[in-house]
Amino acid sequence: MAINNRHEAPLALTPGEPAGIGPDLTVRLAQQARSQPLVAVCEPKLLAARAERLGLPLQIETFHTPGRATREPGHISVLPVPLPVPAVPGRLNTANAPYVLETLRQAASGCLDGRFSALVTAPLHKGVINDAGTPFTGHTEFLAELTGGTPVMMLACPGLRVALATTHLPLRSVSEAITMDSLTAVMRILHHDLIQRFGIAQPRILVCGLNPHAGEGGHLGMEEIEVIGPVLQRLRDAGMELTGPLPADTLFTPRHLERADAVLAMYHDQGLPVLKHLGFGRAVNITLGLPIIRTSVDHGTALDLAGTDRADMGSLLAAIDCAAGMTQLAVPDYP
Repeated sequence: MAINNRHEAPLALTPGEPAGIGPDLTVRLAQQARSQPLVAVCEPKLLAARAERLGLPLQIETFHTPGRATREPGHISVLPVPLPVPAVPGRLNTANAPYVLETLRQAASGCLDGRFSALVTAPLHKGVINDAGTPFTGHTEFLAELTGGTPVMMLACPGLRVALATTHLPLRSVSEAITMDSLTAVMRILHHDLIQRFGIAQPRILVCGLNPHAGEGGHLGMEEIEVIGPVLQRLRDAGMELTGPLPADTLFTPRHLERADAVLAMYHDQGLPVLKHLGFGRAVNITLGLPIIRTSVDHGTALDLAGTDRADMGSLLAAIDCAAGMTQLAVPDYP
């Protein structure tokens, strides 16, 4: 779907779980002058109530299409989505779970039709959505269903990008999920988006093995020999610059990372603990493989901090900056 002048449209921001810190961060963001226009997709009364609780001034302006989003400190543009039940900071309520999903639907729709240039998401709470009766594994998978994309999850912080071959799976399911077809698709999306959305002409990608010591020649598992290695060789033959499969416990060392633009880990907790240790609070969650640009924070809802004005804004600001930068580079058509 081609969209003209995507970079001129405002960013969409979904504040996520209404009982969490997302509304706090949104209100605090509104206090700053912003170079990038931004629209919060949420319940206006939620932001007004949280601003009052935090003791911060907030002027809410309803966003109309076509129209401009405010950048003035103390003001915020909002695309209204009704909240069924008033949110209490720190207290989850299953009645509000459908609201969270509706904000994502409207924001994603706006990105697809060109009203928004990109989507930035604050944290939601997967448990309360599932408790409300909607099977839900996360933002990444839900947005893929909405947009028709093939999602690849990547987190980035200064000095490191880590993408994932699988996302939110129990460990016992990881091996069977890594097939030649699935790994090939992930590698191609990662390579494509590093070029088109990050401006890296010839991406250098390090690839983790699945097993300890990358299988140790088959003594600790055959996935590297039967699946990962053959896929990487085929893609090298097609022109990609790939190194691996490497043991994960030595891949994340300076001598390897200084020659890489990104790392592909085989599963969630293989790569992300390293990245979050390096850059927590400054890291950005990026969904590759979608026909829209989507970034998110690297933390959860922090229910204990909701309404206290103690939540760290670093990751949200990084997610906004990353999304804004990607809009300037990204091509609107996805293969």
